[in-house]
Amino acid sequence: MPNPLSRDSELTSPPQRGESVLITGSSGLVGTELIKTLESQGYRVVKAVRRPPRSSGEIEWQPLIPFEQIPADQRAAFEGFDAVIHLAGENIAGGRWNKNRKERIRNSRIESTQNLCQLLSPLESPPRIFLSASAIGGYSQTTDKAQTEEDPFVDGFLGEVCSGWEQSSEVLEEKGIRRVLLRIGLVLSPHGGLLQKLVPLFKCFLGGRISHGQQWMSWVDLDDLIQIILFSLQNQKVKGPINCTAPGAVRNSEFTLLLASHLGRPVAPPVPALAIQALYGEMGTNLVLRGSRVIPESLTRMGFKFEHRDLPSSLRNQLTG
Repeated sequence: MPNPLSRDSELTSPPQRGESVLITGSSGLVGTELIKTLESQGYRVVKAVRRPPRSSGEIEWQPLIPFEQIPADQRAAFEGFDAVIHLAGENIAGGRWNKNRKERIRNSRIESTQNLCQLLSPLESPPRIFLSASAIGGYSQTTDKAQTEEDPFVDGFLGEVCSGWEQSSEVLEEKGIRRVLLRIGLVLSPHGGLLQKLVPLFKCFLGGRISHGQQWMSWVDLDDLIQIILFSLQNQKVKGPINCTAPGAVRNSEFTLLLASHLGRPVAPPVPALAIQALYGEMGTNLVLRGSRVIPESLTRMGFKFEHRDLPSSLRNQLTG
């Protein structure tokens, strides 16, 4: 995919030879693909891992250990990075939400981000740039209004988690570190996330809309998401929250029709809301039966060019070949 940054050289700074980036959550769907792209562009990438490092391309980081309890030699390993990209966090859709699971989700996003930023801020050579994953789940799910970065997060579990997650890195701005909050939508890739779960069902003639099918699905092609992260890394004007979603949000019924058509399968009968609630409880209600219509206003204003603006384009990109 062409690099969108080359279209606006006044706003961007291409990587210098050996420019270094530290990544948390490097083994996930986004992190794995991002590392390939960064290295192909000349960045030196180091992974933060939860075990003793096995090479010079890794450093140890225990997300839930406060920075003052981390040995001095391990803290010193965080010195001198040009940028930190923080993608770590427990899979929010990994199972039913109960009290313990909710606490793990909160800790993996809020507490771990606080610990990381408290570790970075007093360094003698802290990063110039901090990019942190966030999510669109904090936006209202009860309106058809297109929501932008100016719209507030709402109350409730998802809103509270997303708000706390983003606020946890505010300390870095006091140090003059450029902070970008990547509010990521449904990432489309056959190697993880939504499509990895849906494609086998549709191929087995089991793919139908969810309940009434009117819930919004704000998605982003994985390749475009990687380019958004590069854009945010290299474009000095990108700060604060950025909606990482394609312009073409669709309702679940349309998503279902387009995916079934692409795979050459008929649409199966709808999945009743009661079945989703019985299987997944609160998680299913919030992540499957509801959705937010989110648009990338900031990216559009700054001139980012999506390669896959509409769902058919993304499905062809991710599922053909």
